[in-house]
Amino acid sequence: MAIVNEEDIVSEKSAFIDKQCDTLKTNRESKMAKQNVYDNEGFFENFKDTRSKKINFNDCIETPILLSLLPEVRGKTVLDIGCGMGQHAKQYSNMGAKSVIGIDISERMLEYAKEHFTGENITYLRLALEDISALDDRFDLVTSSLVFDYAENLDELMRNVYRLMNSGAYFVFSMSHPMATAWDGTCDRYTRTASGERLYANVPNYMVEGKRSVKWVVKDYELYHRTFSTIVNAIVGAGLKIERCEESRVSDEMRTQYPEQFGGTLHRPDFVFFRCRKVNI
Repeated sequence: MAIVNEEDIVSEKSAFIDKQCDTLKTNRESKMAKQNVYDNEGFFENFKDTRSKKINFNDCIETPILLSLLPEVRGKTVLDIGCGMGQHAKQYSNMGAKSVIGIDISERMLEYAKEHFTGENITYLRLALEDISALDDRFDLVTSSLVFDYAENLDELMRNVYRLMNSGAYFVFSMSHPMATAWDGTCDRYTRTASGERLYANVPNYMVEGKRSVKWVVKDYELYHRTFSTIVNAIVGAGLKIERCEESRVSDEMRTQYPEQFGGTLHRPDFVFFRCRKVNI
């Protein structure tokens, strides 16, 4: 009969637990990495360079519209889903938010946010948008900027957001417009004149929903395309009331001054915005 040392049993059990934890961690990181393009060094550096320019789509188009849809932020508890580099989290902090939690999947983004956009009332967490149900807090305002295109299951995401909201809370977010996400790489985004002027936008396979894998900065950039009605139905299906909806637009002056950046905005919007509310009846 073999004699088993108790310390060996404890050691083996500890090693087993460690292995299980490592497996869970690996599985979780593998799941998160599917939509973690911003930790790709080349993609991140390109994005950072784009955002550093005075003229860019985020600062000139998306941010002004998103901020215009916000309710009074002062004294509110705020969750920013896909906080990225932290610009919006810092804006909410400066607006007098009681607290701001910014979550993102990207370590590079969060490192940048913690270095450049911090505040006593701001907390940054590494968390995928698919895992927001793990949060214990409830919020007065939930926001998100151009992140939900990466969500495979939008219906579930909207339900999870609803559960994180206090009664009467607001949900303000932007997404790439369905006319933009419809592009599947099978043709050029625009039909142009011989001199390169955009004549009209190409919207191929608009009614074919699902994953798009296209070349944008990196090969096999992935996002999910949905029709406008699918997005609306996901919102109202979660129990949210849509108070306002906006589509991005650019002034003629901006389009004339910066034709290379904004010439295509005459033919289709790039972003869509929603202001929603949780109203318990």
